[in-house]
Amino acid sequence: MEILIMMFVFMYLMGMLSFCLNRQHMLLMLLSLEFVVVSLFLGLYVHLCVFGWEFYFLMVYLTISVCEGALGLSILVLLMRTYGNDYMESFSLLW
Repeated sequence: MEILIMMFVFMYLMGMLSFCLNRQHMLLMLLSLEFVVVSLFLGLYVHLCVFGWEFYFLMVYLTISVCEGALGLSILVLLMRTYGNDYMESFSLLW
């Protein structure tokens, strides 16, 4: 179990590091956020296995994370149609 906990911490930190370093493209930011979501899923799985609880919460978590991914992709498609690229510098919040 300790190897899974170490792997969860490593995956989470690498996902956050890639999110902080890859701020040029919206797609790379979404991919690193999905990596963080998968690492948190692994952490929840390990936590629930250690204490012997039910895995129903994992299904709820997966459902919400899929909805979050679909929302991110729809925002990406909207920005690609509006601006023509996914560079974060070209997006203007002040119209």
